[in-house]
Amino acid sequence: MSKAETVAVAEAADEAGGSSTVTPRRQRRWKAPRWAWVCTVLGAVLILLSSGVLVGYRTLVARYEGAINQQDLFDDKAAQAAPKKSTITGPLNILLVGVDVRPGSTNAPLADSIMILSVDEDLQSAFLFSLPRDLLVEIPAFPKADFHGGTYKLNSAMAEGSLIPGAERPDTAAGFELLAKTVSAATGIERFDAGAIINFSGFRKIVDAMGGVEMYIERDVVSEHRKPDGTHRDPNPYGEGYVGPQAQYKKGTRQLNGWQALDYVRQRYPANGVPDADYGRQRHQQQFIKAMAAKATSADVIADPLKLDRVLRAAGESLIFSGRGNGIAEFAYALRGIRPEAIQMIKLPATNVGVGDAYQGEQFLPVAQEFFTALGKGQAEAFVVEHPGLISTTQ
Repeated sequence: MSKAETVAVAEAADEAGGSSTVTPRRQRRWKAPRWAWVCTVLGAVLILLSSGVLVGYRTLVARYEGAINQQDLFDDKAAQAAPKKSTITGPLNILLVGVDVRPGSTNAPLADSIMILSVDEDLQSAFLFSLPRDLLVEIPAFPKADFHGGTYKLNSAMAEGSLIPGAERPDTAAGFELLAKTVSAATGIERFDAGAIINFSGFRKIVDAMGGVEMYIERDVVSEHRKPDGTHRDPNPYGEGYVGPQAQYKKGTRQLNGWQALDYVRQRYPANGVPDADYGRQRHQQQFIKAMAAKATSADVIADPLKLDRVLRAAGESLIFSGRGNGIAEFAYALRGIRPEAIQMIKLPATNVGVGDAYQGEQFLPVAQEFFTALGKGQAEAFVVEHPGLISTTQ
Protein backbone atom coordinates (compact mmCIF):
# COMPACT_ATOMS: atom_id res chain seq x y z
CA MET A 1 0.00 0.00 0.00
CA SER A 2 1.33 3.45 -0.91
CA LYS A 3 1.84 6.18 1.64
CA ALA A 4 -1.10 8.14 0.26
CA GLU A 5 -3.32 5.06 0.51
CA THR A 6 -2.18 4.45 4.08
CA VAL A 7 -3.10 7.99 5.06
CA ALA A 8 -6.47 7.63 3.34
CA VAL A 9 -7.18 4.46 5.30
CA ALA A 10 -6.33 6.27 8.52
CA GLU A 11 -8.64 9.14 7.61
CA ALA A 12 -11.47 6.74 6.86
CA ALA A 13 -10.97 5.05 10.21
CA ASP A 14 -11.18 8.32 12.13
CA GLU A 15 -14.71 8.59 13.55
CA ALA A 16 -14.33 11.97 15.11
CA GLY A 17 -13.36 13.31 13.76
CA GLY A 18 -18.22 27.28 32.70
CA SER A 19 -17.12 25.19 35.39
CA SER A 20 -16.69 26.44 38.91
CA THR A 21 -13.77 25.57 41.11
CA VAL A 22 -14.66 24.32 44.57
CA THR A 23 -13.35 26.65 47.28
CA PRO A 24 -11.58 24.75 50.09
CA ARG A 25 -13.22 25.22 53.47
CA ARG A 26 -9.91 25.24 55.33
CA GLN A 27 -8.12 27.67 53.05
CA ARG A 28 -5.80 28.87 55.80
CA ARG A 29 -4.37 25.41 56.30
CA TRP A 30 -3.93 24.41 52.68
CA LYS A 31 -4.31 25.88 49.25
CA ALA A 32 -4.86 24.10 45.95
CA PRO A 33 -1.87 24.82 43.68
CA ARG A 34 -2.85 27.44 41.12
CA TRP A 35 -0.85 25.78 38.41
CA ALA A 36 -2.42 22.34 38.66
CA TRP A 37 -4.61 23.08 35.62
CA VAL A 38 -1.46 23.32 33.47
CA CYS A 39 -0.76 19.67 34.09
CA THR A 40 -4.24 18.86 32.88
CA VAL A 41 -3.71 20.87 29.70
CA LEU A 42 -0.55 18.89 29.11
CA GLY A 43 -2.45 15.70 29.83
CA ALA A 44 -0.42 14.84 32.89
CA VAL A 45 -2.32 16.40 35.79
CA LEU A 46 1.02 16.13 37.63
CA ILE A 47 0.47 18.12 40.81
CA LEU A 48 3.19 19.34 43.19
CA LEU A 49 1.42 19.17 46.53
CA SER A 50 2.22 21.27 49.56
CA SER A 51 3.28 19.44 52.69
CA GLY A 52 -0.05 20.48 54.20
CA VAL A 53 -1.81 18.08 51.85
CA LEU A 54 0.45 15.06 51.74
CA VAL A 55 3.72 14.18 53.41
CA GLY A 56 6.57 13.20 51.11
CA TYR A 57 5.32 15.10 48.05
CA ARG A 58 8.77 15.03 46.40
CA THR A 59 8.59 11.28 46.24
CA LEU A 60 5.09 11.58 44.78
CA VAL A 61 6.31 13.92 42.06
CA ALA A 62 9.19 11.62 41.10
CA ARG A 63 6.85 8.65 41.06
CA TYR A 64 4.36 10.14 38.62
CA GLU A 65 6.77 12.06 36.46
CA GLY A 66 8.56 8.75 35.91
CA ALA A 67 5.28 7.20 34.78
CA ILE A 68 4.87 9.74 31.99
CA ASN A 69 6.23 8.80 28.58
CA GLN A 70 8.81 11.50 27.82
CA GLN A 71 10.29 11.47 24.33
CA ASP A 72 12.22 13.77 22.03
CA LEU A 73 9.37 15.09 19.87
CA PHE A 74 11.40 17.86 18.23
CA ASP A 75 14.58 15.97 17.23
CA ASP A 76 16.62 18.31 19.43
CA LYS A 77 19.77 16.34 18.71
CA ALA A 78 19.63 17.84 15.23
CA ALA A 79 18.75 21.31 16.50
CA GLN A 80 21.40 22.09 19.10
CA ALA A 81 21.62 25.66 17.80
CA ALA A 82 18.51 26.47 19.82
CA PRO A 83 19.74 27.31 23.36
CA LYS A 84 18.24 25.49 26.30
CA LYS A 85 16.87 27.53 29.20
CA SER A 86 18.33 26.69 32.59
CA THR A 87 15.30 28.40 34.14
CA ILE A 88 11.95 28.39 32.36
CA THR A 89 10.95 31.95 31.54
CA GLY A 90 8.26 33.47 29.36
CA PRO A 91 6.97 33.87 26.82
CA LEU A 92 6.29 30.21 26.04
CA ASN A 93 4.54 28.37 23.22
CA ILE A 94 3.41 24.80 23.84
CA LEU A 95 2.05 22.57 21.07
CA LEU A 96 -0.70 20.17 22.15
CA VAL A 97 -1.82 17.46 19.75
CA GLY A 98 -4.74 15.14 20.41
CA VAL A 99 -4.87 11.76 18.72
CA ASP A 100 -7.17 8.78 18.96
CA VAL A 101 -4.84 5.84 18.55
CA ARG A 102 -6.21 2.44 19.46
CA PRO A 103 -3.83 -0.03 21.13
CA GLY A 104 -2.08 -2.16 18.50
CA SER A 105 -3.28 0.02 15.62
CA THR A 106 -1.06 0.11 12.53
CA ASN A 107 -2.85 3.11 11.01
CA ALA A 108 -0.87 6.31 10.60
CA PRO A 109 -1.94 8.73 13.37
CA LEU A 110 -3.97 11.76 12.34
CA ALA A 111 -3.93 14.92 14.45
CA ASP A 112 -7.54 15.00 15.62
CA SER A 113 -7.01 18.20 17.59
CA ILE A 114 -4.18 20.75 17.27
CA MET A 115 -3.92 23.41 19.97
CA ILE A 116 -1.32 25.98 20.97
CA LEU A 117 -0.98 27.30 24.49
CA SER A 118 0.79 30.67 24.25
CA VAL A 119 1.90 31.93 27.66
CA ASP A 120 2.75 35.58 28.22
CA GLU A 121 6.13 36.87 29.35
CA ASP A 122 5.28 37.10 33.05
CA LEU A 123 3.79 33.59 33.09
CA GLN A 124 0.51 34.84 34.55
CA SER A 125 -1.91 34.40 31.62
CA ALA A 126 -2.14 32.65 28.28
CA PHE A 127 -4.01 32.27 25.02
CA LEU A 128 -5.33 28.89 23.94
CA PHE A 129 -6.26 28.48 20.29
CA SER A 130 -6.95 25.65 17.87
CA LEU A 131 -5.89 25.19 14.28
CA PRO A 132 -8.44 23.68 11.86
CA ARG A 133 -7.66 20.09 10.92
CA ASP A 134 -8.57 20.88 7.31
CA LEU A 135 -6.35 23.96 7.08
CA LEU A 136 -4.53 23.88 3.74
CA VAL A 137 -0.82 24.24 4.44
CA GLU A 138 2.55 23.62 2.88
CA ILE A 139 3.98 20.56 4.60
CA PRO A 140 7.78 20.71 4.25
CA ALA A 141 9.88 17.89 2.92
CA PHE A 142 10.78 15.36 5.60
CA PRO A 143 13.61 13.04 4.51
CA LYS A 144 13.26 10.91 7.64
CA ALA A 145 9.92 9.65 6.26
CA ASP A 146 10.93 9.93 2.61
CA PHE A 147 8.28 12.63 2.23
CA HIS A 148 8.86 15.24 -0.47
CA GLY A 149 6.46 17.90 0.81
CA GLY A 150 3.47 19.60 -0.78
CA THR A 151 0.09 21.22 -0.10
CA TYR A 152 -2.11 19.10 2.16
CA LYS A 153 -4.59 19.41 5.00
CA LEU A 154 -2.84 20.13 8.28
CA ASN A 155 -3.96 16.97 10.08
CA SER A 156 -2.18 14.78 7.52
CA ALA A 157 1.25 16.17 8.49
CA MET A 158 1.45 13.87 11.49
CA ALA A 159 0.47 10.86 9.41
CA GLU A 160 2.99 11.63 6.65
CA GLY A 161 5.82 12.16 9.13
CA SER A 162 5.08 8.94 11.00
CA LEU A 163 5.54 6.65 8.00
CA ILE A 164 9.22 5.81 8.37
CA PRO A 165 10.46 3.42 5.64
CA GLY A 166 11.18 -0.02 7.05
CA ALA A 167 9.48 0.59 10.39
CA GLU A 168 6.95 -1.99 11.58
CA ARG A 169 4.58 0.66 12.95
CA PRO A 170 4.03 4.37 12.41
CA ASP A 171 6.38 6.53 14.48
CA THR A 172 4.13 8.96 16.36
CA ALA A 173 7.06 11.04 17.64
CA ALA A 174 8.38 11.55 14.10
CA GLY A 175 4.88 12.50 13.00
CA PHE A 176 4.73 15.13 15.73
CA GLU A 177 8.07 16.50 14.60
CA LEU A 178 6.81 17.10 11.06
CA LEU A 179 3.54 18.52 12.36
CA ALA A 180 5.47 20.97 14.56
CA LYS A 181 7.53 22.13 11.59
CA THR A 182 4.35 22.57 9.56
CA VAL A 183 2.58 24.52 12.30
CA SER A 184 5.64 26.75 12.73
CA ALA A 185 5.59 27.63 9.04
CA ALA A 186 1.84 28.26 9.05
CA THR A 187 1.78 30.46 12.16
CA GLY A 188 5.21 32.08 12.26
CA ILE A 189 5.90 30.59 15.70
CA GLU A 190 9.55 29.74 15.19
CA ARG A 191 10.04 27.50 18.19
CA PHE A 192 7.85 25.52 20.55
CA ASP A 193 9.18 25.33 24.08
CA ALA A 194 7.35 22.08 24.83
CA GLY A 195 4.94 19.68 23.22
CA ALA A 196 2.59 16.90 24.14
CA ILE A 197 0.72 14.14 22.34
CA ILE A 198 -2.49 13.39 24.17
CA ASN A 199 -4.47 10.23 23.55
CA PHE A 200 -8.08 11.36 23.87
CA SER A 201 -9.24 7.83 24.60
CA GLY A 202 -7.03 7.90 27.66
CA PHE A 203 -8.72 11.09 28.80
CA ARG A 204 -11.81 9.03 29.53
CA LYS A 205 -9.90 7.38 32.35
CA ILE A 206 -8.77 10.74 33.72
CA VAL A 207 -12.28 12.16 33.75
CA ASP A 208 -13.70 9.05 35.40
CA ALA A 209 -10.88 9.05 37.96
CA MET A 210 -11.80 12.64 38.88
CA GLY A 211 -15.45 11.70 39.23
CA GLY A 212 -16.56 13.43 36.04
CA VAL A 213 -16.43 17.05 34.88
CA GLU A 214 -18.99 19.83 34.86
CA MET A 215 -19.54 21.50 31.48
CA TYR A 216 -21.97 24.03 30.12
CA ILE A 217 -23.75 22.59 27.07
CA GLU A 218 -24.50 25.50 24.71
CA ARG A 219 -27.45 23.87 22.94
CA ASP A 220 -29.05 20.47 22.60
CA VAL A 221 -26.65 18.03 20.92
CA VAL A 222 -27.18 14.43 19.86
CA SER A 223 -24.33 12.01 19.30
CA GLU A 224 -23.30 10.82 15.87
CA HIS A 225 -21.44 7.87 17.35
CA ARG A 226 -22.84 6.70 20.70
CA LYS A 227 -26.03 5.22 22.10
CA PRO A 228 -27.48 6.53 25.38
CA ASP A 229 -25.64 3.76 27.26
CA GLY A 230 -22.28 4.71 25.71
CA THR A 231 -21.96 1.77 23.35
CA HIS A 232 -21.27 2.46 19.69
CA ARG A 233 -24.22 2.95 17.34
CA ASP A 234 -24.80 0.39 14.59
CA PRO A 235 -23.47 1.10 11.08
CA ASN A 236 -26.08 2.17 8.54
CA PRO A 237 -26.71 -0.92 6.36
CA TYR A 238 -27.90 1.30 3.50
CA GLY A 239 -25.14 3.87 3.36
CA GLU A 240 -22.83 6.07 5.41
CA GLY A 241 -23.22 6.91 9.07
CA TYR A 242 -25.00 5.08 11.88
CA VAL A 243 -28.50 4.13 12.94
CA GLY A 244 -30.31 3.60 16.22
CA PRO A 245 -30.78 5.57 19.45
CA GLN A 246 -28.42 8.46 20.12
CA ALA A 247 -26.87 9.82 23.30
CA GLN A 248 -28.25 13.29 24.06
CA TYR A 249 -26.64 16.30 25.70
CA LYS A 250 -29.25 18.83 26.80
CA LYS A 251 -28.55 22.55 27.01
CA GLY A 252 -27.42 23.68 30.46
CA THR A 253 -24.76 22.90 33.04
CA ARG A 254 -24.24 19.14 33.08
CA GLN A 255 -22.10 16.62 34.90
CA LEU A 256 -20.44 14.35 32.33
CA ASN A 257 -18.55 11.13 32.87
CA GLY A 258 -15.56 10.12 30.75
CA TRP A 259 -17.25 8.67 27.67
CA GLN A 260 -19.88 11.40 27.63
CA ALA A 261 -17.32 14.23 27.77
CA LEU A 262 -15.22 12.73 24.98
CA ASP A 263 -18.27 12.00 22.86
CA TYR A 264 -19.66 15.51 23.30
CA VAL A 265 -16.43 17.26 22.26
CA ARG A 266 -16.21 15.09 19.14
CA GLN A 267 -19.50 16.23 17.65
CA ARG A 268 -19.08 18.55 14.67
CA TYR A 269 -22.09 18.20 12.38
CA PRO A 270 -24.97 20.72 12.17
CA ALA A 271 -27.42 17.80 12.01
CA ASN A 272 -26.24 16.79 15.48
CA GLY A 273 -26.69 20.25 16.97
CA VAL A 274 -23.33 21.90 16.19
CA PRO A 275 -24.21 24.59 13.62
CA ASP A 276 -20.67 25.96 13.35
CA ALA A 277 -19.25 22.51 12.60
CA ASP A 278 -15.52 22.14 13.29
CA TYR A 279 -15.34 25.56 14.93
CA GLY A 280 -17.92 24.34 17.42
CA ARG A 281 -15.90 21.23 18.07
CA GLN A 282 -12.75 23.29 18.61
CA ARG A 283 -14.58 25.49 21.10
CA HIS A 284 -16.01 22.51 22.96
CA GLN A 285 -12.56 20.91 23.19
CA GLN A 286 -11.16 24.11 24.68
CA GLN A 287 -14.05 24.23 27.14
CA PHE A 288 -13.39 20.61 28.04
CA ILE A 289 -9.75 21.34 28.86
CA LYS A 290 -10.74 24.24 31.10
CA ALA A 291 -13.40 22.09 32.78
CA MET A 292 -10.81 19.40 33.49
CA ALA A 293 -8.47 22.07 34.82
CA ALA A 294 -11.10 23.40 37.20
CA LYS A 295 -11.88 19.90 38.48
CA ALA A 296 -8.21 19.00 38.87
CA THR A 297 -7.62 22.05 41.08
CA SER A 298 -10.74 21.56 43.17
CA ALA A 299 -10.70 20.42 46.77
CA ASP A 300 -12.63 17.33 45.67
CA VAL A 301 -9.49 16.05 43.94
CA ILE A 302 -6.61 17.76 45.74
CA ALA A 303 -7.75 16.79 49.24
CA ASP A 304 -8.50 13.15 48.39
CA PRO A 305 -5.23 11.17 48.20
CA LEU A 306 -6.88 8.06 46.74
CA LYS A 307 -8.69 10.01 44.01
CA LEU A 308 -5.56 12.01 43.26
CA ASP A 309 -3.60 8.79 42.91
CA ARG A 310 -6.13 7.44 40.39
CA VAL A 311 -6.07 10.71 38.42
CA LEU A 312 -2.29 10.83 38.22
CA ARG A 313 -2.02 7.20 37.19
CA ALA A 314 -4.59 7.67 34.42
CA ALA A 315 -2.81 10.81 33.25
CA GLY A 316 0.51 9.01 33.01
CA GLU A 317 -1.06 6.53 30.59
CA SER A 318 -2.43 9.23 28.27
CA LEU A 319 0.54 11.42 27.44
CA ILE A 320 3.80 11.69 25.54
CA PHE A 321 5.62 14.83 26.69
CA SER A 322 8.68 16.73 25.47
CA GLY A 323 10.03 19.67 27.46
CA ARG A 324 13.16 20.16 25.38
CA GLY A 325 15.43 19.46 28.33
CA ASN A 326 12.98 20.27 31.12
CA GLY A 327 10.59 17.84 32.79
CA ILE A 328 6.86 18.32 33.16
CA ALA A 329 7.30 19.17 36.85
CA GLU A 330 9.57 22.09 35.94
CA PHE A 331 6.99 23.40 33.48
CA ALA A 332 4.20 22.98 36.00
CA TYR A 333 6.17 24.93 38.59
CA ALA A 334 7.06 27.70 36.13
CA LEU A 335 3.37 28.14 35.30
CA ARG A 336 2.21 27.99 38.90
CA GLY A 337 0.77 31.52 38.79
CA ILE A 338 -1.84 30.86 36.10
CA ARG A 339 -5.41 30.07 37.04
CA PRO A 340 -7.86 28.42 34.60
CA GLU A 341 -9.80 31.66 34.27
CA ALA A 342 -6.61 33.41 33.09
CA ILE A 343 -6.72 31.35 29.90
CA GLN A 344 -8.25 33.28 27.00
CA MET A 345 -9.69 30.99 24.33
CA ILE A 346 -9.24 32.32 20.80
CA LYS A 347 -11.23 31.49 17.67
CA LEU A 348 -9.21 31.86 14.47
CA PRO A 349 -11.59 32.48 11.53
CA ALA A 350 -11.09 30.62 8.28
CA THR A 351 -13.05 30.06 5.09
CA ASN A 352 -13.61 27.08 2.80
CA VAL A 353 -11.50 26.55 -0.27
CA GLY A 354 -13.95 25.14 -2.80
CA VAL A 355 -17.48 23.92 -2.16
CA GLY A 356 -19.30 20.63 -2.46
CA ASP A 357 -17.33 18.00 -4.34
CA ALA A 358 -14.71 20.67 -5.11
CA TYR A 359 -13.99 21.27 -1.40
CA GLN A 360 -10.23 21.22 -0.76
CA GLY A 361 -9.92 22.45 2.79
CA GLU A 362 -9.79 25.73 4.68
CA GLN A 363 -7.65 28.84 4.69
CA PHE A 364 -7.27 31.49 7.39
CA LEU A 365 -8.88 34.89 6.97
CA PRO A 366 -6.43 37.84 7.14
CA VAL A 367 -7.31 38.64 10.76
CA ALA A 368 -5.96 35.24 11.86
CA GLN A 369 -2.61 35.90 10.22
CA GLU A 370 -2.59 39.35 11.81
CA PHE A 371 -3.11 37.70 15.19
CA PHE A 372 -0.05 35.50 14.61
CA THR A 373 1.99 38.58 13.70
CA ALA A 374 0.88 40.34 16.88
CA LEU A 375 1.66 37.20 18.88
CA GLY A 376 5.21 37.17 17.53
CA LYS A 377 5.68 40.81 18.52
CA GLY A 378 4.30 40.30 22.01
CA GLN A 379 1.25 42.42 21.18
CA ALA A 380 -1.45 39.73 21.11
CA GLU A 381 -3.31 41.03 24.16
CA ALA A 382 -3.77 44.48 22.65
CA PHE A 383 -4.70 42.95 19.30
CA VAL A 384 -7.45 40.84 20.87
CA VAL A 385 -8.85 43.90 22.66
CA GLU A 386 -9.13 45.57 19.25
CA HIS A 387 -10.66 42.43 17.71
CA PRO A 388 -13.10 41.06 20.34
CA GLY A 389 -14.64 38.75 17.73
CA LEU A 390 -11.61 36.49 18.20
CA ILE A 391 -12.63 35.70 21.77
CA SER A 392 -14.29 32.32 22.09
CA THR A 393 -16.80 32.34 24.93
CA THR A 394 -17.56 29.39 27.18
CA GLN A 395 -21.34 29.85 27.08
